[in-house]
Amino acid sequence: MPPKAHLESHLTAEELKLRYRQAQNTTESRRWHLLVLVSRNWTIKQAALVVGINYDYAKEIVQRYNREGPDSVRNRSGDRQPPPAKSLLNPEQQEELRQALQNPAPDGGDWTGPKVARWIAEKTGNAHVWPQRGWDYLKRLGADWQRRRRK
Repeated sequence: MPPKAHLESHLTAEELKLRYRQAQNTTESRRWHLLVLVSRNWTIKQAALVVGINYDYAKEIVQRYNREGPDSVRNRSGDRQPPPAKSLLNPEQQEELRQALQNPAPDGGDWTGPKVARWIAEKTGNAHVWPQRGWDYLKRLGADWQRRRRK
C-alpha cells in the first residue's frame, strides 16, 4: 500500500469540506475535493482518480497547499489580462483622420473600412492594414456613415 500523503494543518478537515462545498467554480471545487479526500487518509493517486484529475497535477496541488496554504487553491486563470491593444494611430493622427472623415473619401465616395485602412497605411507607413482596423476606427471616431448613405 502506498504511503498516505501529508497535509499541513492550515485548515481542519471540516473547513476543507466547507470550502469544497462553497467553491464557486469547478476547478477550485475539484482541488478542494482532492484535499478533503487526502485529509481522510486517501492516497493522492486514489483521490486524483475519484476527482478526475491527473496524478501529477494532484500531487502538485497537495504540495502547493502544504507550501502556500489555502490561497494556493484559488483558481487564478481569470486573473490573467490580455495585453492592451496597440493603437495604429497616435492621438494627432486620430484627430487628422477624424477631420478627413468629415469630408468625402479621396475617391469621392463614402468612407468604408477598407478606405480608412488604406488611409491609415499611408499615414503610418505600414505595408498593410486590415480592413477591419479601418472599420474599427470608423466606428471609434464616430463617423456618421449611415446618415450619409441614406441621402
